[in-house]
Amino acid sequence: MDEEYDVIVLGTGLKECILSGLLSVNGLKVLHMDRNEYYGGESSSLSLKQLWKRFRGNDQPPESLGSSKEYNVDMIPKFMMANGGLVRVLIHTDVTKYLNFKAVDGSFVYNKGKIYKVPATDVEALKSPLMGLFEKRRARKFFIYVQDYEENDPKSHEGMDLNKVTARDLISKYGLEDDTIDFIGHSLALHSDDSYLDEPAMEFVERMKLYAESLARFQGGSPYIYPMYGLGELPQAFARLSAVYGGTYMLNKPECKVEFDENGKAFGVTSEGETAKCKKVVCDPSYLPDKVQKVGKVARAICIMSHSIPDTNDSHSVQVILPQKQLGHKSDMYLFCCSYSHNVAPKGKYIAFVTTEAETDQPEVELKPGVDLLGPVDEIFYETYDRFEPKNDHEVDHCFISTSYDATTHFESTVKNVIAMYSKITGKELDLSVDLSAATAASGE
Repeated sequence: MDEEYDVIVLGTGLKECILSGLLSVNGLKVLHMDRNEYYGGESSSLSLKQLWKRFRGNDQPPESLGSSKEYNVDMIPKFMMANGGLVRVLIHTDVTKYLNFKAVDGSFVYNKGKIYKVPATDVEALKSPLMGLFEKRRARKFFIYVQDYEENDPKSHEGMDLNKVTARDLISKYGLEDDTIDFIGHSLALHSDDSYLDEPAMEFVERMKLYAESLARFQGGSPYIYPMYGLGELPQAFARLSAVYGGTYMLNKPECKVEFDENGKAFGVTSEGETAKCKKVVCDPSYLPDKVQKVGKVARAICIMSHSIPDTNDSHSVQVILPQKQLGHKSDMYLFCCSYSHNVAPKGKYIAFVTTEAETDQPEVELKPGVDLLGPVDEIFYETYDRFEPKNDHEVDHCFISTSYDATTHFESTVKNVIAMYSKITGKELDLSVDLSAATAASGE
């Protein structure tokens, strides 16, 4: 361990593994360490026995649930937009060769006590039971505007500068009703609260376009894809990538203490009496607790079921978004469901998650609106975890700390954090303008 590295990465969570892969590809000498004996950190996938040990101590899971090994229960379950940032990173790094993906069956939204398929195009808007006849026509016009919008083509702008007008101004031009704005903003543009309405409309329109492009990629029932055997495959795939480019991995390293010089600058990491030297340290919040601040808390329920979520067309994999207004919450609630069709459970079993940004210390009460939509469950586990973000000055201490995972069940915010960290660490922008047709072939679709 007495070598010198450009970067030492601590923790094998998904963000850290993506970064070690990207930095290795960029030619940096990377050492990657984890105090655990398994990959994944906070974002690991658990077998049934591991899940039981984590939540129920020494109890054994009931035999009726099937083989423990057939379960891959993600602790931070998220789907990927088929055209989104994470898929671009996977293709950019050629990690797709280590993974198999399958499209997610359905994308739904909760409205006035019921679950509806999310209409994503002008054609679907005309068929959707979410809206009345006149509202359908208005929504169709709005969808056509978004589909036709091109930043470099003023003819498609209808006289509006989307960097100056707010999302609220743009929507009001089409006279859409509050419920329509709700599902467009939260289940198409994937904003987790309503603050986007008073921000420039450009990002809102770009997010809607991303949803529509992702939906078109696989002609499936949703814009999302998900790896076979769960997300635990991703950190390992990026670890392989890092190794191919000369990165070194060490699991099961206790302590992992970051060392600082008299100016407060990180110069190495000590474990088991040895210090590896480095110029920069990258880690998750648990490795430098005094350099992060708590910014929130996520409440979640993990459920094992023997059926799909009711009213989702018998979908084996599905996301349902419950917009904040529909619940009287400060932020959205998310339902995530996967099953044996993605090899995360034995045949006939489904894993469902209900997550939201916690407002109390009672997840059972807070998550009830989502859990009630699941129908009967075989087993249910509740927990909350704190969310942290860095408060250090990376230019002074050379420490680059990721933010904790939020409650969303898609990867867009995660990838934003990774790309921003990459730019800070390397001083370069990450160019993700890749040929996405390659991914379609690689996805096994």
